[in-house]
Amino acid sequence: MRANINGVGVALITPFDDRGAVDFAALDRLVEHVTEGGVDYLVALGTTAETPTLSKSERNEIIACIKQSNRRGLPLVVGVGCNSTQHVVDDLASLDLAGVEAILSVAPYYNRPSQRGLVEHYRVVAEASPAPVIIYNVPTRTGVNITVDSTLRLAHDVPNICGVKEACGTLGQMAHILKGRPEGFAVLSGDDALAMPLAALGGDGVISVISNAFPAQFTAMVRAGFDGDVATASALYMRLLEATDAMFEEGNPTGVKMALYIKGLIRNNLRLPLVSGSEALEARIRKIVREEGL
Repeated sequence: MRANINGVGVALITPFDDRGAVDFAALDRLVEHVTEGGVDYLVALGTTAETPTLSKSERNEIIACIKQSNRRGLPLVVGVGCNSTQHVVDDLASLDLAGVEAILSVAPYYNRPSQRGLVEHYRVVAEASPAPVIIYNVPTRTGVNITVDSTLRLAHDVPNICGVKEACGTLGQMAHILKGRPEGFAVLSGDDALAMPLAALGGDGVISVISNAFPAQFTAMVRAGFDGDVATASALYMRLLEATDAMFEEGNPTGVKMALYIKGLIRNNLRLPLVSGSEALEARIRKIVREEGL
């Protein structure tokens, strides 16, 4: 199975109110903000959403809110991942995934499985999933890298795996996947800073953090890259360079939540063990927004 996932997908944050509850009104505003900014699809319950801190009922309520707020009918990808394969299978059965375009499933973390274990994990997840599965490789968080060989084996052998979000941080690894992938298998950057270079190599886009706050500028950059307009893409890349660095200076989603707070879209609240950004980070982001016209 293949999915309609290309261009810029936004890894939506989860807004919280001052009591620590999910702020659904702010989530509605955010979906409208990124939609008006031109993103191509929405991604719920990923790393940027602080998903490990959310209860199962909250996750279902967030999915329902995003579906209702998605008035232009953008494709919706939902994150379903865990370091227990059976827990992922159980979540796939209990979450409301009706109408979801694809599932984004992070590599099992902490356990540090072998490559054979990773391949078997994704085979089981794909068989249980009601929607095509996007592999999510993020070694800095999981402690294990899904190799090119493992990714291509899954891409060729498992029909319900439709792509990979590659956050290995190495353009060379992404290029080898592009070279060996079957037709229709999407290769997506998991790093905002590598979105444009991957587009130039023939990649299919990015699942982005920064596009929560600056969707119009970021999508314009990626589309210019797809169109081969190097001058425009490079100018936008440089315009966003300082902002991109600032988004991750004190961790994710700390930086992007600070930016959204500065833009008046959310309250600047996170759930422990994450905490809000420093005064120095706030001052830096305010300066960047002002000077770059973001």
